Amino acid sequence: MRGGISGMIRRAGEALCEAVFPAVCECCGASLVRGEKLLCLQCQYDMPRTGCHRDSFSDIHKRIAAPGVPVERAAAMFHYVKESRYALLIQRAKYNDRPSIVRHLAGMFARELEAEHFFEGVDMLLPVPLHRRKLLRRGFNQSEEIAMAISTVTSIPVGDNLKSLPHSTQTRKNAMERAANMNGTICVTDPEELAGLHVLIVDDVITTGATLLAAAKAIRASSPTTRISVLTLAASKLLY
Repeated sequence: MRGGISGMIRRAGEALCEAVFPAVCECCGASLVRGEKLLCLQCQYDMPRTGCHRDSFSDIHKRIAAPGVPVERAAAMFHYVKESRYALLIQRAKYNDRPSIVRHLAGMFARELEAEHFFEGVDMLLPVPLHRRKLLRRGFNQSEEIAMAISTVTSIPVGDNLKSLPHSTQTRKNAMERAANMNGTICVTDPEELAGLHVLIVDDVITTGATLLAAAKAIRASSPTTRISVLTLAASKLLY
């Protein structure tokens, strides 16, 4: 079962903390009022949205463009600028053991996208996998947390068909190094389950697109009839 007992314990602990400590905006520190959660209305309004899901060939499409790997739809909630207050949301979730942050953001984004029919025809959500060693260290896969939150809003099932093979970290690598590092590091299990489906690959941040492209290539190679779209919470500027 996705999430499992450890996920239930983690969510219970997060709920207890929220009940004990005063609720403040994760971006500006202002006290939240009734109806606000995680972010105050001003910080929600100021969030640097990408709006790329409305483009048939967006900047995200360009980053993961490759022969024989068509990507239909692409969405990213906001622009990821290093050290900005919005980028810190992703960092706190991943490195400060606070997956509730990305779950809340994903729920917000999913409700917005659902109103614009972005998920229409999507059959399965596929979170980008973490290698088991990193998963053990962190305790959760942020991409899976995002996918689960989207599933709660849309009722689209979350699959576990993507698996990660060992590779070095992407941090501090340029675009070419990232692409080379990710080549062949994601594989597909039970590809027959994906045949003829429209899958949405889910991740937290897209930088060069190497990770999403590796996932899309693996899906296309093992299940040529599978249609592919992608979604991330954030999109950073390209690194060269």
